[in-house]
Amino acid sequence: MLAALPLGLALGLAVGTLGGGGSVLAVPLLVYVLGQPVQEATTASLVVVAAGALTGVFGHARAGRVCWRHAAVLTLAALPGIVAGTILSEAISGRALMGAFAVLMLVAAVAIWRTAGGRRAAAGDCALPVCPPLRLPLVPFTGAGIGLLTGFLGIGGGFLIVPTLVMALALAMRLAVGTSLAIVAATSVIGLMTHLGAGRELDVPVTAALTGACIAGALAGATLAGRIPQERLTRGFALVISGVAGYLLVSVTFLGGPPGVS
Repeated sequence: MLAALPLGLALGLAVGTLGGGGSVLAVPLLVYVLGQPVQEATTASLVVVAAGALTGVFGHARAGRVCWRHAAVLTLAALPGIVAGTILSEAISGRALMGAFAVLMLVAAVAIWRTAGGRRAAAGDCALPVCPPLRLPLVPFTGAGIGLLTGFLGIGGGFLIVPTLVMALALAMRLAVGTSLAIVAATSVIGLMTHLGAGRELDVPVTAALTGACIAGALAGATLAGRIPQERLTRGFALVISGVAGYLLVSVTFLGGPPGVS
């Protein structure tokens, strides 16, 4: 439980300074550092993700940077994917699950790297953009993908939701970040309930310590965000994710996967 405190603080700092992305490291840390089983780690990760997103979304909502219609419709569309992802994660081995997670981390690293310039451009935009009309033909597919990631891997997926909201649904970057946090918070809570309903176990003391430290780190990171060059910080974080993903791929391919799984 004590080891969870600095890890949660580090995750929170990443979320607070970058506006998301730190949760993608939660599952590898829970499995390889804290020694949790893979399926249990994906459940604990949802608690951390939900807490971090809820901490961040209130500030964005007060500033009018959440498109609530988009968030609500995408969350509803994600429900079948959450259930399907939870069932699918039960049907495969922990080793295969970590392999899939490593591949997704590489995708996340690329997405985070590419948003570095966009974040810098958005920072200079003082006018509050307007929420665009809903593009309904795209919503079911986008929501299903979000739900599948949440149920299957126990992550919020904000690193993929933000680019999707910008490129596919035409939201401005600042609106996309706030709306993404609202979606992540809702889908993570629903995903957690689905995992628990499926009989998943949860190490409450470790999860509580990690979550509390993550919230503290997120608040501190939000304060530091304006003092650190965002482009350099974002790309540095993308490199860290790439390094962890590389280690996971080596682990599942050549070293037998996470400790205690086959």
